[in-house]
Order: sequence, then structure tokens, then C-alpha cells
Amino acid sequence: MEKKVYSTSGKELRTITLDENVFNLPVKDEVIYYAITNELANKRVGTACTKGRAEVHGSNAKPYKQKGTGNARRGDKKSPIMVGGGTIFGPKPRDFSYSMPKKAKRVAMKSILSMQAQSDRFTVVEDFTVDSGKTKDLVAILNNFAKDERTVLILKDGEQERKNKDEKAIEAAKKIKQAGRNIKNLTFLSYDRLRAHDLFYARKIVILESAVKNLTEFYAEDKEAK
Repeated sequence: MEKKVYSTSGKELRTITLDENVFNLPVKDEVIYYAITNELANKRVGTACTKGRAEVHGSNAKPYKQKGTGNARRGDKKSPIMVGGGTIFGPKPRDFSYSMPKKAKRVAMKSILSMQAQSDRFTVVEDFTVDSGKTKDLVAILNNFAKDERTVLILKDGEQERKNKDEKAIEAAKKIKQAGRNIKNLTFLSYDRLRAHDLFYARKIVILESAVKNLTEFYAEDKEAK
């Protein structure tokens, strides 16, 4: 599969060949669903807590006698059907997170990449930085590719790779994040730390040319396994 590479001004520069084993695979909807559900579940805090009958503060004394009042029988004021009483089967703090097989995660990511690469949402742009760190400079670049899109995703170099580079590269990465901090619905992702939810729902994906190469190498072991 071939894609055009654009400059930051929106001009066509050259053509790049995308690896068929990463960007042109059959889309597996079921695995994508499981990956997104897993991410959302892992984000849940699970701190909701209610008090049961035994935990509500109040007297254990019987509020009135058993018979002769015409009212229902009451053991105490903490009954769940009384105002201010305990909650029946209410939520308690719990951990919603669970693990997903690594191979399934990788299949899900490649399925989403293939789905996006086969659409018009996927745009390859030459490597760029925003040296000024100003929002208006990054907006000027994005307007050439995703002016009216609701959600935009920039796919860039990986965190681990950047740690091995010089200080200039680290500073450049900080500047581009600083420039995009005030842009609504803009997300940055590293090729080695993809998130299925953001990748799937992005209306426009701006992927740096170096990230295309890194993605291909990152998933190379899957190709060898076949």
C-alpha cells in the first residue's frame, strides 16, 4: 500500500510504501471491541461506596411497639426502606481492571491501523517540530490537514526512543506537546504506546514519517512469527 507524504504546508512531497502486515490487514471488529473495552475498564476508578444497614449511624432500638399502632413492623430506623436507612446491594469499592493477552492487543492495534490507513483519515506528514512552542504555530500546520475535524491524533516517535537521543530531540518533543496543550480534542500518541480508544475514534490521524517506519519495525516480530 502506498501513501503520499505531505509537507507541513500541505504540499505533496513523495510517496511512501506502507507495510502490508501492519497497515493492510483484515479488520477484526471483535478484537478491537475487546481492546477498547479493556482500556475503558482499566480507567475506571471504582471508588463508589454506599453504607449498608449495619453501617448506617443510628439507634438499634425498636422505634415503636410491634402491634397496635397500625404501622408496619419496624426493627430499627436503619431499615433500607426507611428514609436515612441503609442501601440495599449498593456499590462498594472495587477494581474493574483486568489484563488482556498481549498478542490480542497487538492484533487489535494493527486492525485499527489498517482500518484507518485504508481511509481518508490517515495522513503521513514529514517530521516536524514546533520550536516556538506556541499553539498558533501548531494550529497553522494542522489547518492544512484537519481544519474542521472534531478529534485529531498526532502519531509520533516513541518515548523510549527519545530517551536515547540528545537533549535537542527531548526539548523538541516538549515543545510540540506544549504547543498542543491548549488545542481542544488534540491527542498525542507514541508508536510504542498506542491506545485503541483514541486511535479508533480519531477523525483525523496525522502520522509522522518516522513513526511509520518505527511502527513497521515495532510489529516486525509479528510478521516473523507468521
